[in-house]
Amino acid sequence: MNPSANCPKAEPSATRAPGATDATGCEADRPPRASASVLLLRDGSAGLEVLLLRRHPGTEVLGGVYVFPGGKLDAADCDAAWLAALDQPEADFAHQLNEPQTSGEQARGLHLAALRELYEEAGVLLAAPAGGGAWPSGLGPSPAFSQGLLQALQQGRPWPEVLGLHGVQARTAALRPWSRWITPRNPVVGTARFDTRFFLALLPPGQQAVPDQREAVEALWLSPRAALQRHWAQELELIAPQLMALAELARFESAAAAWQQALGRRAPCIEPTPFAEGALRGLCYPGDPCHAQPTRLLPGPTRLRVLGRRFEPVDGFEGWFA
Repeated sequence: MNPSANCPKAEPSATRAPGATDATGCEADRPPRASASVLLLRDGSAGLEVLLLRRHPGTEVLGGVYVFPGGKLDAADCDAAWLAALDQPEADFAHQLNEPQTSGEQARGLHLAALRELYEEAGVLLAAPAGGGAWPSGLGPSPAFSQGLLQALQQGRPWPEVLGLHGVQARTAALRPWSRWITPRNPVVGTARFDTRFFLALLPPGQQAVPDQREAVEALWLSPRAALQRHWAQELELIAPQLMALAELARFESAAAAWQQALGRRAPCIEPTPFAEGALRGLCYPGDPCHAQPTRLLPGPTRLRVLGRRFEPVDGFEGWFA
């Protein structure tokens, strides 16, 4: 029997003209919403840990689900006013994303959306005194500094202006592209579609993740394997991109090892494809017989079955580490 007999044709989806592709091989159609997310890492007693935030149960999109900090790209993230508050030249952002069809302005904006959302949702600030200086304590911003920064932002003042007034600049070099995920045209769960760039970052010394209690109501530091185990035990709900990212991160013993990988990798672009085989339905990924891309781009399972809103490998829990 042909293993792809029940596989639907892959549907193009990205942010370029129909038929166009970029260096990562993503084909374009109607644009999903551009967004950015941060895999924030630290080392715990058992090795690498990653931050998960539980979205407010009343949130329209993914209410109650555990996610990485992140959100949609705002027009203000692409404002040229940011240029004076950056630690990198603008050309670096497009180079790091390795997406020739993405403008330098949007590449910069995606990095800044990740930085902004990490602070707004989890209270972690990727910034440093302007001119390359160090924080007076050597352990990050003081509580008084953080409170002043937060108050200015809550008053509606633009991020670049607030950073300038406080004598700091954004540490965009603390973010490294990790992967890009584009929601299928016909999502298996929900209806919203996103074109999300996932960035890796390390928890800065002296800082703690504190949920804002509006978008995020709980912060968990878990090893990737522990997070997958808790999902398997139905103790917390995760969606497919987060699950696949955790399965990949579980292969690193330390945050430093994952960071070194990020420094040298070309972020893969993943376009999941819905599939159906008899009663089995779910998503498949590059390298699966049902996917148009024959080459694997990620470790772990090449397909996940979906049961309600729950995703899991068809081969059981150990399938995460295949």
